[in-house]
Amino acid sequence: MADTASATRDRNAAAPEDSDLATETLERRREVLSVLVRARADELAGALRALSPSPEFEVLRAPEFGLAMTRGRIGGGGAPFNLGEVTVTRTVVRLASGEVGYGHILGRDRERAHLVAVFDALWQNEATRAFVEDRVVAPVAARTTEEDGQVRVKTAATRVNFFTMVRGED
Repeated sequence: MADTASATRDRNAAAPEDSDLATETLERRREVLSVLVRARADELAGALRALSPSPEFEVLRAPEFGLAMTRGRIGGGGAPFNLGEVTVTRTVVRLASGEVGYGHILGRDRERAHLVAVFDALWQNEATRAFVEDRVVAPVAARTTEEDGQVRVKTAATRVNFFTMVRGED
């Protein structure tokens, strides 16, 4: 009886650490997916060709198109309203090792959605996670950060700051 109680205590003591690890992994997976969906199909295809041996997987849900309602807020803080529908493509794959990957992207690009799903599954596998991080996530994140910076520079050049204008009433 005492052995059972101590075993239960040991499991319960380890549970918060396991929970924290699972939460960190889930948050990192979200970050990885947010980068993967911004990758171009040629970037993903090139990385998949570089992976040796080529991963075996089955398609659980073939790429399909659909619509999703987007919502917006006036000024970022107003009441939400339906902005309109956008086209999305989704697919689901499972690696031979059992990891299930999901690909949801804006637009109608079956190949890119499929590749996002494959890399999502590969990232979940400990054996291929480093490859995905180094060969896909890091380069795509660097490219998108640079592109975002260029857009910010162009946008800042057109900004009008009304608080610095002189009214002429000295």
